[in-house]
Amino acid sequence: MSEPGLALAADVLIIGGGMAAAWAAIAAARTGASVIMADKGYSGTSGVTATAGPGHWWVPPERREEVVAQRLASSCGLGDAGWMTRIIEQTWTQLPTLSRFYEFCVNDAGATVYGSVRGPEYMRALRQMVESLGVRILDHSPALELLLHRDGSAAGARGWRRQARQPWEVRAGGVVLATGGCAFHSRLLGSRNNTGDGYLMAAEAGVPLSGMEFSSQYTVAPAFSTMARAMSYVYATYYDAAGNRLDLPREPGNNRALARALQRGPVFCDLARMPEDVRARLPYISPNVLPPFHRLGIDPFTDKFPVTLLAEGTIRGVGGLRIEDDTCQTTTPGLFAAGDAASRELVTGAISGGGAVNAAWALSTGTWSGQAAARRAMLQGQRAEAPAEALGQAGLRPTGRGAAPDPVSLIATAREQATHYDRTYFRTAETLTRALSVLDTQWRDLRAGLYAKGSDAVRAREAAAITATARWCLTAALHRRESRGMHTREDFPAINPAFSKRQVLHGLDKIASHFAAQPEFVA
Repeated sequence: MSEPGLALAADVLIIGGGMAAAWAAIAAARTGASVIMADKGYSGTSGVTATAGPGHWWVPPERREEVVAQRLASSCGLGDAGWMTRIIEQTWTQLPTLSRFYEFCVNDAGATVYGSVRGPEYMRALRQMVESLGVRILDHSPALELLLHRDGSAAGARGWRRQARQPWEVRAGGVVLATGGCAFHSRLLGSRNNTGDGYLMAAEAGVPLSGMEFSSQYTVAPAFSTMARAMSYVYATYYDAAGNRLDLPREPGNNRALARALQRGPVFCDLARMPEDVRARLPYISPNVLPPFHRLGIDPFTDKFPVTLLAEGTIRGVGGLRIEDDTCQTTTPGLFAAGDAASRELVTGAISGGGAVNAAWALSTGTWSGQAAARRAMLQGQRAEAPAEALGQAGLRPTGRGAAPDPVSLIATAREQATHYDRTYFRTAETLTRALSVLDTQWRDLRAGLYAKGSDAVRAREAAAITATARWCLTAALHRRESRGMHTREDFPAINPAFSKRQVLHGLDKIASHFAAQPEFVA
């Protein structure tokens, strides 16, 4: 490091602190490897899992063939049955191992219910399990850039310790990016730290991305709150500003019609249709839903309240870093991707995995990447003293001497271009090209002039990552000239068989795109 700070070495470095990161740390530590986990927030409370009641894709053996066939049929030609089967089996085996730290519910028949967990308690239990295995956790320590050996393999990462106000560097033989997805600072609850950091760091190492066009997932929320829980709105009745009832679909995730209505003006709703037994269970299923209403004196079951749509980006979308094999390794040797940081096309295809599939993917890819990173590092031996190059560019090492753009303004512009309904739900070549023109100019400006040190570097890198992610999403949407799954084009409203492949993106300053068959799991 160029300035004094914390310098550590371990077999495996996990970047992130959510569900996938915790399972990766657990798996790596169980192999006997030394493990360090660096989280932007406080592992166990940060991230979207800690605010939710996540289910897992929990399927008994006798139903797996049927369930996989159903999911494959809905994946719009981009799913893979082998990978689906893998994560179902891994989840079935792995999740019960948390029983020492987490009290799973028991149903009326006396059977343990493993598939549904309470998010805050789940993440607390995962942290306890991680700590019990001797993993060192660096909380409030966002990573800023990756390190590579001269042979192109992963060597670790550098970051900033917010509370100690000092840089950190961890040298490791295996690195797992479990940094989550990107919600573009959309106000989605729990997503503040999900800014695409892992995408940016990996792209600087030459790692491609895929599935980025499948990023148009929104969730309903009260206009006065970040509390977005789609289940409640299955029972919603919607109204315009004059009180006229709107005929809108009530299926979770099917919010295109609501987006159209919001473009015309304010939309209100009530939850009067929610059955009494569901109302009674709601505080236990989703304890965070009702308090915002109570504080404002609103009864959501009788009173109309204004609603909005919050962008979920790649968190409940699909895209992310392209993984190259069944260990979740990227094109950079020793660098792995897990959870929302990795593209989920193999198990979701062109549609959202919702909560259950996404959670199973996070658990499984975390486990496989942690195991593989540990095996690789322990086989190679410690290389902490070997020369390594720091890769961080935008926000850390500008190319020019222009005026430094304001990170807050950069984030606001990228959010507008990436999450406006015209660029997500109602895409056309014209709207996408116009948005990309804005973002390309912004990228050139920040690449040339954005520079920060210390704690300011964290926000600068977030601005760069959000802008880069927005460019990837919109570029992929422009090049996929069809409508498939959650990706819809107003000017190409039908599925085109020629695009029944994954779209792979390369590059930062110049983004290249091509369509390729997805790697298949071979048993």
